[in-house]
Amino acid sequence: MSDPVIPGCEPWSHVAADHAPGALVVHGFTGAPSSMRSLAEAFAAAGFHVELPRLPGHGTTVDEMKTTSWTDWSGEAEAAYQRLAARASKVVVAGLSMGGSLTLWLGGRHPEIAGLVCINPATQPQGDDMIAAIQGMLESGTDSLPAIGSDIADPDQTEIAYDATPLRPLLSLMLDGLAPLADTLPTTRMPLLLLNSPQDHVVEPAQAEHLAAVYGGPLERVTLERSFHVATQDFDRELIETSAVAFARRVTA
Repeated sequence: MSDPVIPGCEPWSHVAADHAPGALVVHGFTGAPSSMRSLAEAFAAAGFHVELPRLPGHGTTVDEMKTTSWTDWSGEAEAAYQRLAARASKVVVAGLSMGGSLTLWLGGRHPEIAGLVCINPATQPQGDDMIAAIQGMLESGTDSLPAIGSDIADPDQTEIAYDATPLRPLLSLMLDGLAPLADTLPTTRMPLLLLNSPQDHVVEPAQAEHLAAVYGGPLERVTLERSFHVATQDFDRELIETSAVAFARRVTA
């Protein structure tokens, strides 16, 4: 039985008019749907069907997240995509951080997706030394590190996120998610809107530069000058929402 969901971290779904396009909105590692709720509601207000899933192990407890992996998160992203595609004329996928990784993963699997929106996405695994260090910590009995959540410049905003970073799931993100993803980016072709923060203390901005350099389809970029990693809750959140909705309208027209 799953642990209780933290209030505010519930998944969210919106049904629009028949034949309307859809937007799948995906949150990040140790985060929750709450970080993406405003963007999801912006898509809904623009007439899109919306699915905002809660990834397994998220929005409950760190202990529950320790039992999950890339297979669980990507499985839920795929299931949410299928729910949305069943009622939407065309689909765009938008994700933050690991949600951006899952967005790119779905794009590689589903060439019929109309467009992708990546916000401070993780696109590359850490180097061999870092992976070896994480494996060593796990072998020595350390299963978590300090939290990475709530990297936000706006002092009035706080992300609902875990107070620790579970290492086994982090290793799965790198080895099962990001390492294979790298091979698919040059052959993924649908339009991509890339929004990234030069002041990101969680995912190095170089990861966005890597994506821009290798991505196989048309690319548009927006720089989030005033925001840190969780930009969807930061000073640039309205810029993200207006840019993402305008892009989604164009690619689903």
